Amino acid sequence: MNRFLMLLPLALLATVPHAQSGKNRVGFVDVQAAVKALPDSKAYLDLSARVETDLKAKQQGLQTLAAKAAATGSAADRQALVKAQQAYASAQSAYRDRVATAFQPVASKLNVAVAKVAKANGYSVVLDRQVAAQNNLVLYANDSATNLTSAVIKALK
Repeated sequence: MNRFLMLLPLALLATVPHAQSGKNRVGFVDVQAAVKALPDSKAYLDLSARVETDLKAKQQGLQTLAAKAAATGSAADRQALVKAQQAYASAQSAYRDRVATAFQPVASKLNVAVAKVAKANGYSVVLDRQVAAQNNLVLYANDSATNLTSAVIKALK
């Protein structure tokens, strides 16, 4: 048992070079730019813009109601705020479903183009550039060597 525990770290160290083999390449695609370049994405983009505008307006209305309810402290104002919050949540859910439905055909075309470009250039993983940046998934990447956006846009046209 003691020998096993002594050999375990050596065995783990022996696997490290295999985990970092040069075969795996990671690329990034600016999905928003690719979607905007896709000829059939106008309906999705228009819907997304309308949804964003409407939700922002509803959110501003909520902020106004919240400020009023906090200032007056009346039960009627609090009740109006609760109703407005429920309406906002309901609208947000409905919009999420509509946008997801509108995005499905766009996503299908985009995924095919990304897969085609990735396979042709030897990439095994492709990430959405914006998502990777927002979530700090990547500490460093050579943009000229990993950015596949222009190749994907070219494949979409």
